[in-house]
Amino acid sequence: MPVRIVLASSNPGKLREYRELAAGTALEIDLLPNFEELPAFEESAPTFAENSAGKALHFSRFTAEMVLADDSGLVVPAVGGAPGVHSARYAGPNARDTDRASKLLRELEGKTGEERKARFVCVMAVARQGRALAVVSDCAEGVIAGEPRGANGFGYDPIFCFPDGRRTYAEASTEEKNLASHRGKAFRKLIEFLVPKN
Repeated sequence: MPVRIVLASSNPGKLREYRELAAGTALEIDLLPNFEELPAFEESAPTFAENSAGKALHFSRFTAEMVLADDSGLVVPAVGGAPGVHSARYAGPNARDTDRASKLLRELEGKTGEERKARFVCVMAVARQGRALAVVSDCAEGVIAGEPRGANGFGYDPIFCFPDGRRTYAEASTEEKNLASHRGKAFRKLIEFLVPKN
């Protein structure tokens, strides 16, 4: 029997990525119906875990189905852990992905080697009707490129390189990225919890 879950998002790109990650499993994922019309959840907590769990609990009160929420971002120790939980708002409320990447590259000007190390972090939470069922997390280590490269992916993918520094996530295939990424690794943990093996 398939296990069904709804995503606390109205973003079809995020749904597509989750469906790619769930391919070949017994997990069915859809967007939470009427998400835009529901009371918003303010992601103002200082940690990824609090934001994702709070969001899952909040939206689980509007449906009988299991709700999945995530919070993820880029952490760069050389600039005090920024952009961190503010990854989506790093360059202001209406900034584009390219604006956020450009701001980070300016912050890292003149920094080399170890100072360009970074990690993507993802925390996922599942809740049902106001009860938390699971919280999982994982990360992906890498380095920040000197300039954006590649046309795949989104967000900080064009400036986040695999640990060897040769290619960015935006230069990798979807399969390569999903295997290495913070979201892919966390989601595989979630699948183990939600879809127990016989």
